[in-house]
Amino acid sequence: MTSTRDRDAAEAFLRKAILTQGLPEKITIDKSGSNTAAIMHYNKIHKTAIAIRHSKYLNNIVEQDHRAVKRLTRPMLGFKSFWAAWCTIAGMEVMHAVRKGQLIATANLRLTSAEQFYSLAA
Repeated sequence: MTSTRDRDAAEAFLRKAILTQGLPEKITIDKSGSNTAAIMHYNKIHKTAIAIRHSKYLNNIVEQDHRAVKRLTRPMLGFKSFWAAWCTIAGMEVMHAVRKGQLIATANLRLTSAEQFYSLAA
């Protein structure tokens, strides 16, 4: 596999991600040549300075964080609509973030998980 074999596809994905998420300062990728070539080509064409960080296993931290959601959705046997799936998974992600204490509390208050949950509805 050459470094530019799938560069066009990787660059198309990069452009789409930047349009929806904004321009990143740093991107962590594995050692794939196509992703590296796509980011370097994007930097050259658009005169940006996106830093590339190579890490084979750093992605696993993010994957482990989604394990709880995967464990809950697998027995559901599918969803009737994309909207139902989106709402259900978004709710699970919010509850997971509340449990982990990742929501920002206002006025430096330490709220319990239940208080954080009820403040979302207010």
